[in-house]
Amino acid sequence: MSATHLTHSSLFLTNPRPSLLPLSRVKPRPIMATPLDTPTPTTTVQQFKDYHPSLEVIGGASDLLCPVIKKHLEREYSHYPVFGSNCHVETIFAAFFREIPDVKLKRECLRTKDDGTVTLDWVAGDAKRLPEETPVLLLLPGLSGGSDDSYVRHMLVRARNSGWRVVVFNSRGCADSPVTTPQMYSASFLGDLDEVVEHVGGRYPKANLYGVGWSMGANILVQYLGKEARASRFSGAVSMCNPFDLVKSDDFISQGFNKIYNRSLGKALSGILKKYRSIVFFEHTQT
Repeated sequence: MSATHLTHSSLFLTNPRPSLLPLSRVKPRPIMATPLDTPTPTTTVQQFKDYHPSLEVIGGASDLLCPVIKKHLEREYSHYPVFGSNCHVETIFAAFFREIPDVKLKRECLRTKDDGTVTLDWVAGDAKRLPEETPVLLLLPGLSGGSDDSYVRHMLVRARNSGWRVVVFNSRGCADSPVTTPQMYSASFLGDLDEVVEHVGGRYPKANLYGVGWSMGANILVQYLGKEARASRFSGAVSMCNPFDLVKSDDFISQGFNKIYNRSLGKALSGILKKYRSIVFFEHTQT
């Protein structure tokens, strides 16, 4: 189960290299940063003052989780089809009525420096079929999500059909990825993404690297772009449904109808922890 998509906001971060136009069919215009007029409890004057001038904000950014983004919004979110205007209908429809594309993937297990394990799912056959300079699109699913989720598969198929080399980054324990250390993934843990970027960039040094993240995956991606030196490997990135303020996001998902999503996500996470409890909680099983 992946994280729910309760907002309609996207961040496009690009440098002068090619953008994600084949995926989004959007031609955003760059906007320059301007300081905030008044600080809020969750944003400061400096937070967006000095961001890179290539930052472009497109969508219907929610005031709830990151008010500063809507101030820089250049165009409204155009939902399609009509029911896309309701976040609950959109989420439920995608979860229960959207078919999951059948794609043959080739899994690569990547051992991290702390002996943890993440998996990378590539489209089978692309290693031999595509030129080395083919742009690489790294997909970061939402909380507990992975390459077997519908929204990830649909993006993967669309990008691949547009000529991209696509790889899905499955966090520890997600999409049947093995858990080999007590260290799990979280919104503040950037170590695994850093190693994935280094690994993918090293495998295809002639290719431009792009990133797309949903929900918690988007949160991790944006943090990485702002904090890590190796983020310069990215030629562009897209953040979708990012829960920028995790405290407010947690409160929001614990109220009213949103409790359905809260329970579903909790069940998915507890399933991962139960499956690997002997490793995560240092329990020793008898042989």
